Amino acid sequence: MAARAFLGTRAEWRLRLPRPAPLQPGRSWVGPLLTLVVAFGSWPAFAGTAGEDGDVSVALYAGSVAIVAMALSFGLAVRLSRLEPWFGGLDRMYRTHRWLGALSVGAMFLHTQTIDELDRGVAGSSRELAERAEELAELAELFLYGLIAVSVVRLVPTRYWRWTHKFLIVPYGFACLHFFTAEKPYANGSPWGWWFVVVMAGGGVAWFGRVVVRDVVTRGVPYRVAEVTGTGSTRRVTLEPTGPGRISHHIGQFAFVKVDHGGLREPHPFTIASAPSRSQLVFHVRALGDWTGRLANELRPGTPVVVEGPYGRFRPLPRRPAPTVWIAGGVGITPFLAAIDGLPPEAGSVPDLFYAVKSSADATGLAELRAAEAAGRIRLHLHPSDEARRLTADTLRSQFGRGGLAGVHVALCGPMGLVRDLGAAARSLGARRVELVEV
Repeated sequence: MAARAFLGTRAEWRLRLPRPAPLQPGRSWVGPLLTLVVAFGSWPAFAGTAGEDGDVSVALYAGSVAIVAMALSFGLAVRLSRLEPWFGGLDRMYRTHRWLGALSVGAMFLHTQTIDELDRGVAGSSRELAERAEELAELAELFLYGLIAVSVVRLVPTRYWRWTHKFLIVPYGFACLHFFTAEKPYANGSPWGWWFVVVMAGGGVAWFGRVVVRDVVTRGVPYRVAEVTGTGSTRRVTLEPTGPGRISHHIGQFAFVKVDHGGLREPHPFTIASAPSRSQLVFHVRALGDWTGRLANELRPGTPVVVEGPYGRFRPLPRRPAPTVWIAGGVGITPFLAAIDGLPPEAGSVPDLFYAVKSSADATGLAELRAAEAAGRIRLHLHPSDEARRLTADTLRSQFGRGGLAGVHVALCGPMGLVRDLGAAARSLGARRVELVEV
């Protein structure tokens, strides 16, 4: 029994390779591009550096890229909501965070395979200290490869990955010590020296802020479970604040939920399905894996939870009154339930909601959607796959026709394939502004 609890389920050990996220036009280009500039911008510090057996510019430069990339990765892991607009949302920030980890490993490998003794370099410290730091860096190199491989490929269960991820500060610290004490083409007190000191210190501060401050000291806002309803694979969970503080969100945002219950303390993101005007938070939890399965079955009224957030840039409602089309797939209906809950009676044109589900019985919040349609707040277009009514790009073309979405606010939330295919179809039908998020 203990071994089974430790090993978990087969689904938890699946191979999950990273994939690049498409950049959205606008401010979301700024964050990734600026990250690349900072990660690769130190070439002038090492260009033309001679070693005992030839040029060592690339080797030294690769070592700096490895450290800067890891420091930036730590910074993005802090989950600063103010950075979201510059990356296109927290999910893209985390994908950038993971790709920076992969870059760090590649650059570190290149550095160790090509480095050579410098010819007339500037000593960073005493030779004895530099040699000890180099030995620690060699040990940390193997440690780094293992931890980053686990983080990038994500073969192990998340609850174990999170613990291994915290130890990345060890190889990072050893690498920084080696970088600072080793021989270089510039002095530690030069502008380049101070630049790297600031970057290295910033990475350490970011790790401390994420692992110690955010995870231990300021864990989030305390709530407790007020109600759990629903049958089948989905539960509607209502949380109420236990103190004066509460999460202040806008429609379409999500939050991380941490349950103070054995085996469920690992934080998971859920889209908030209640309007911002309500003091309670509503989440729809679908049993898609081991953790969510346990959560859906074991949550009881009174269970204490901690909520961290909100996050997300998804906006189902237009900033100015405009015709609106919503497209949801599966559990991607959640932000639209929040939008309906907060939709004012004088909202103007009624949103068209296209909802793709496996079956009508599998539709989350269907009773709420039917009630909203009966009240004239939405026009519901339900598309159950088992009834041969799949939601496709042709569905939109036949519904709206060429140019029929010009001037229409289109918002999509659901699986990657559905969101990208129908998002492209919406643009081909004239929609200029398309809000989308993958779940």
